[in-house]
Amino acid sequence: MHLQHIRLVGFKNYDEAEFRFIPTVNCITGPNGKGKTNLLDAIHYLCLCKSFLNPVDSQNIRHGAPFFVIEGEFWREGKEEQIFCGLKRGMKKQFKRNKKEYERLADHIGLFPVVVISPLDHVLLTGGSEERRKFTDSLIAQFDHSYLEDLMAYNRLIAQRNALLKHFFESRKFDRETLHVYNEQLIPYGNAVYQRRKDFIERFTPVFSALYNYLSGQAEEVTLMYESHLHNGDFGTLLNEALEKDRLMQYSTVGVHKDDLIFQLNGYPVRKFGSQGQQKTYLTALKLAEHDFLAQMKGFAPILLLDDIFDKLDSDRVGKLIHKVSEEGFGQVFITDTGKEKLSAIFDKFGITSSFIHP
Repeated sequence: MHLQHIRLVGFKNYDEAEFRFIPTVNCITGPNGKGKTNLLDAIHYLCLCKSFLNPVDSQNIRHGAPFFVIEGEFWREGKEEQIFCGLKRGMKKQFKRNKKEYERLADHIGLFPVVVISPLDHVLLTGGSEERRKFTDSLIAQFDHSYLEDLMAYNRLIAQRNALLKHFFESRKFDRETLHVYNEQLIPYGNAVYQRRKDFIERFTPVFSALYNYLSGQAEEVTLMYESHLHNGDFGTLLNEALEKDRLMQYSTVGVHKDDLIFQLNGYPVRKFGSQGQQKTYLTALKLAEHDFLAQMKGFAPILLLDDIFDKLDSDRVGKLIHKVSEEGFGQVFITDTGKEKLSAIFDKFGITSSFIHP
């Protein structure tokens, strides 16, 4: 699978532009502010129906423009696929595959898998547990559609349960029976999400560890741990035990919506004890592992977007990263950087054929 062509109209800093790509390594170079990262974001839109930079769709319309359009042509499973994403101000986003509009955007997820490595990944270390759940959920959803369905159902029910708890508090009337009905609906979805996350981490961790060892030269030992309330007992029992706390706090205090991933380096939190280089290597290995794991699960390589990733990596780790992404069968890669000469020198050193694009 690869992206052959993209057309942008009114998207971010682009008035109108078209680009063609090769199936292997595409380098997007030029000064800051010219739209390199925005081009990667447009590719992300075509793959996952959303931006990886700004979740508010309307804010991705070019200033003064009435709409944006992103059109792309992919080559997938021996045939061409046309994908359209468009948004007019004040209207619903349109998303089409081969001119047929989706009834649900969720049906598109996983058809054109994509992985992004960018400076924004640092939020996985510095942000709250929600950021790490998003990483896990986005990855699993790209190869397991039933997981996405269960997760959406769980999140919908949790939101309803939280609204009910708030209503009980405000009305000073607590209805255990109604809450029990919500619990009974919630439990099977919560159990399903928990089991899928648990199974995933068990299979994903060896892939991640191997890639960290490759990039670092086995300099440190890394661990990735899954933390969940459901490790400690039956979900239904946990909900019942937390009833009074939920009542006081006015929201659901236990469940898979509180899950987290614990990132460690030599047994200590990477966030607190890892150097900038170690943190960057940890995150890069995590995302490369996402790429390799998706390739295993899908049977073909996802697109890899590398946005300004050379900062804080030494030359040895940069060389290993470039060698990795240029391996035969790795799939299509997009790399942004301000310096064409620097990228040219790196690829010439490894004898890698690449295409250079200047937005």
